[in-house]
Amino acid sequence: MFCQLFMVPDEPHHCNTSWIRAIGPNLTEEEQLNLTLPRDANGEYEQCSMYSPVDWDLDSIVAYGLNATEKCSSGWVYPSAQAPSLLTEFDLVCDRKDLNDISQSVYMLGMFLGAMIFGPLSDRIGRRPVILISIFLQGLFGVAIAFVPHFDVYMAFRCVVGASVSGITMTILSLATEWVGVSQRPKAVLTSHCCFAIGQMILAGLSYGIHNWRLLQITGSAPVFALFFYIWVLPESARWLVIKGRIEEAKKVLQKAASINKRTIPPELLEQVPPKPGNPLDLFRKKHLLKVTLIMLCTWFVNSLVYYGLSLNVTNFGLDIYLTQLAFGAVEIPARIGCIFVLQRFGRKKTQAVLLILSGLVCLIIIGIPEDQPVVITVMAIIGKFAATASFSTSYIYSAELFPTAVRQTGVGLCSMSARLAGTMAPLMLLLERYNPAIPMAIFGSTPVVVGLLCFLLRETHGTDLVDDTGDGCPPAQVGNQRCLLVRDMGCQCRASICRTPPPLKQSLPILVFPFFFAFLHLPL
Repeated sequence: MFCQLFMVPDEPHHCNTSWIRAIGPNLTEEEQLNLTLPRDANGEYEQCSMYSPVDWDLDSIVAYGLNATEKCSSGWVYPSAQAPSLLTEFDLVCDRKDLNDISQSVYMLGMFLGAMIFGPLSDRIGRRPVILISIFLQGLFGVAIAFVPHFDVYMAFRCVVGASVSGITMTILSLATEWVGVSQRPKAVLTSHCCFAIGQMILAGLSYGIHNWRLLQITGSAPVFALFFYIWVLPESARWLVIKGRIEEAKKVLQKAASINKRTIPPELLEQVPPKPGNPLDLFRKKHLLKVTLIMLCTWFVNSLVYYGLSLNVTNFGLDIYLTQLAFGAVEIPARIGCIFVLQRFGRKKTQAVLLILSGLVCLIIIGIPEDQPVVITVMAIIGKFAATASFSTSYIYSAELFPTAVRQTGVGLCSMSARLAGTMAPLMLLLERYNPAIPMAIFGSTPVVVGLLCFLLRETHGTDLVDDTGDGCPPAQVGNQRCLLVRDMGCQCRASICRTPPPLKQSLPILVFPFFFAFLHLPL
């Protein structure tokens, strides 16, 4: 996801003016540049323009000089380049410079497509097959990227890798959520997220030691093939099997899990009536699910916008890129581990709202810090990354608990699509710095504050059972609380004093839609 940041180092460059060698083969390099390249206001050679070639003899060029200029027509020269990089091999400079950010957006587009494809596919064919397919695609196309001859092919393969990464992260989340009990669920999900942070730290070391971009790509992608042993050890979700009516298969995987953990399964657990399969349209037809869907779409959108907006801007904070990346990866570990305790102490709703607001406020503070204070800017960016990481991790857990099992993967897939849409926009928003450096941070800072306030409209899921069917909007039973009885086929039967109908959605619908409108409002800038 972040390897391209190190594959496009800032290299001094100038136009290739070897045409003059045909008439002056004995010119020194300095004489060649002095005759063929104009200088800027600081007396340095222009990097993106050159004097137009002429058919004069060398003495005439020296005597009269050249005046007409044009863009580089024969490529570029990189005097100080030591190892092949994306920038030097595909000339990502001058008019082609924006291709770097565009290719990052193409990768995020792949993640968007992966969420759109693998989310519903996982609900249809199961969690296990989607994970195995995604691992295979990531390994195959990740290694193939190292052998591409053209940048267009590079972007296409990166798009496929993005789709596979999206399939893995979404489906692993659902599988972990559906297998792990209430008390240990945050630990299971957030511990796996810590591995993502460790990967970022390892990336800083790998990129520092491996400067050849093709070798770095192979080194980062080939280890994925080691995960093929999942074919033999990865179980299917028992909840999904029950939803699909495959009761005997569900019993087998549950009994295997019980034997490994040296536990016994109550006989009545295996004889429960399976819930009705869900309809993805229930996410929009049922009011209580519609409110959850819209708010979580907004939450994932702004989480991704801030997270990738800061992560992909690591080269512009003014300090060493390798140390900054190491710090950005290291700060995610306490952020994710801290979530385990914060979620248990304060619950999901308050944690989600406060972290979103905090990440937005930090981005707004960065706007007011002078550019000649790179250390202060980097420290604030690390704090913002800390809050954004913790908020993103909370969203994974909160979403998986809010959506019923029958439509969980579809709901999480929609949220992931929203996040990938924001991830696609984040690199493009960084291009707005050319008009005003404050524009990207203003967007990254304002939207989380608004959405953070919307999170207070959601229900709390801490300490509650997972909901299996789409129900009728009654809150699920508290663990150990007998006052509310979940009836799988009939939704939820509760005492009137315990279960209340959610407030009408029409009162809050304009507020729910506002963050998306607010985000897209900035695009014309």
